[in-house]
Amino acid sequence: MSQILLVTGGSRGIGAAVCRRAAKEGYSVAVNFHRDLISANYVVDDITNDGGIAFTVQADVSLEADIIRMFDEVTERLGAPSGLVNSAGVGGKHMLISDFEKFELDQLMQVNVIGTMLCCREASRRMSTQFGGSGGSIVNVSSMASTIGGRPGNSAYAASKAAVDAFTVGFAKEIGTQGIRVNAVRPGVTLTDMTSTVRDNENVRKNIESTIAMQRTADADEIAVPILWCLSDEASFISGCRLDASGGGFVTDASTSGK
Repeated sequence: MSQILLVTGGSRGIGAAVCRRAAKEGYSVAVNFHRDLISANYVVDDITNDGGIAFTVQADVSLEADIIRMFDEVTERLGAPSGLVNSAGVGGKHMLISDFEKFELDQLMQVNVIGTMLCCREASRRMSTQFGGSGGSIVNVSSMASTIGGRPGNSAYAASKAAVDAFTVGFAKEIGTQGIRVNAVRPGVTLTDMTSTVRDNENVRKNIESTIAMQRTADADEIAVPILWCLSDEASFISGCRLDASGGGFVTDASTSGK
C-alpha cells in the first residue's frame, strides 16, 4: 500500500513539483487547489498518465471549514494521510510598513500562518499514534525571507514565514513521541507564479541573483527534492529542522520585491 500525501497549494509552483515527484516515488497524492482547477487537473493528468494515483481536492486554506472538509475527503478517498506538505501560501501586497493595510495583513497571516497551523492540527488528529494513527511526516514550506526580515516592502511576508518556522519547531517538540516528524524547508527565490515579478523581468531577476551566493535563482523541482527527502524514511531522525534550500544564502540585500 502506497503512502498517502496531501499537498496544499499543489496545483502550481513548488507544490505542483512536489506532487509530481512524490507520485514518481510511489505516493498516492491529493492535489489541493483553491481556484485554479485547470492547473490542478494538469498535475493530476501528468501523474495518472504516468501510472500514478492522484486526485484534486478543492479547499481555501484560509477557511477552517474548508480545511476540515479537505482532510475528510482525502481520508475517505485514499485513507488517512501519512504525509502533509503545507505549500499553499500568498506573497501578500508589496507594502512599506508605513503603508500597511489591515485587510492585507489579515489575509496574509490567515493563509500563511493560521492555515498552516490548522492543516497541521487536522493532520495530527489523523496521524498521531495518540489518536490511533500510524504516524507520519509533515513539511511546512517557509522562506529564506524569514531569516532576514524580507526585502524592502516584504517584511509582513517575512514575518508570516518566521511564524511558520517557530511553529514548526514547537510542533515537532510537542508531537515527537506520537510518531510524527515536522520540518520546514526554507526556499530561496524560486521562479514560480508567486515570484512572477522576478521571473518575468530580466533586470529584476539579475538584481536578485546578485544577492545569492550561487548567483542564480532556483526552479521548483530543486525545492521539491529536499521536501521529499524530509518526508522520507531517510530523514527518520530529522524533526524540528529548518532546512535552507537557498543557493548558499544571501550575500547582500536588494531593493526589489522578490521573495
